[in-house]
Amino acid sequence: MLLFLGLGTGLGSALVVNGGVLVPMELGHLSYKNGTYEDYIGLRGLKRLGKRKWGRHVAYGVARLIAALHPDDVVLGGGNVKKLKEMPPGCRVGQNANAFLGGFRLWEESGDRRQPGTRGRS
Repeated sequence: MLLFLGLGTGLGSALVVNGGVLVPMELGHLSYKNGTYEDYIGLRGLKRLGKRKWGRHVAYGVARLIAALHPDDVVLGGGNVKKLKEMPPGCRVGQNANAFLGGFRLWEESGDRRQPGTRGRS
C-alpha cells in the first residue's frame, strides 16, 4: 500500500492499494493539535508557523499517519514539498508530473471520453 500526501494549499491524501486501486482520502480534515492537519501542514500552517516549525509539524504529522495506516511506501508531493529542509523518515519525494500522468490514466480508465476539466458540461 502506498500513501500519497500532497503538501499544497491544504493536505491532499490518497492510498494506492491492491496494485493500483486509488482510494482518495481527506486526512487533512482530521483533528490535529488545536485544529486540523491542514491548519498545521497546509499552506496556512507554513505561513503562520514559518518553515522551521512547519517542517517539524510535517515530520510529526506524517509519522502519526504512518503509524496509523502502516503503508509500505510514502510519497510526499505538492508544491510545498520543496520547502522541507529534509524529508520525514520513511518518505520519498514524488514528482508532480507523475500525479498528472496518474490523473490522466484514471480519467481514461473511467470511460469518460470528455476532455479533463469538462466534467458536467456537454
